[in-house]
Amino acid sequence: MPFTPFHLGPALLFGLALSAIFDFPTILVASVIPDLEPFCVVYFHVYNYPLHGFFHSYLGTSVLAVFVAIIIYPLRGWLDRVLTVFGISQKSSFRKIMFTSFFGVYLHVFLDSFLYGEMNPFYPLLGNPFIHILLPYGSYSIIYGFCSLTAVLGIILYLYKTVKVRLKEKEKK
Repeated sequence: MPFTPFHLGPALLFGLALSAIFDFPTILVASVIPDLEPFCVVYFHVYNYPLHGFFHSYLGTSVLAVFVAIIIYPLRGWLDRVLTVFGISQKSSFRKIMFTSFFGVYLHVFLDSFLYGEMNPFYPLLGNPFIHILLPYGSYSIIYGFCSLTAVLGIILYLYKTVKVRLKEKEKK
């Protein structure tokens, strides 16, 4: 996706709505990490490599998912303090972080599969079976609309949850 922050919309909504299943910081990182690939292709002028190559396949993002989980797990203490500042608290484990990491990177590939013909989501199999599914309906509008809608719903859910927590704290006093 050319605008990587769009991937944060679904991550925000799913991470908050399903906080018992997903580790919030992990889903945010995992949902955008595959776009380091097109960034590197553009920034380092790699002309003989597709913009959405190996790390925009389920195999490539599996490697990224393991990498993300291994990096995030030792940072849990620091991330918990950051989450507390934003009024979010959750219990986590390496298993939860690993699961969330896979979900986040796979969601990224799934969404991008409807937009980029050069992707091979099922690499080493070549081709993108998703590219023409939404094309007649405006694939960019649908995917960007979905990401934008989930961002708005995620923000609303975040505000609801933080107000609810503050009200409970007020009642205890």
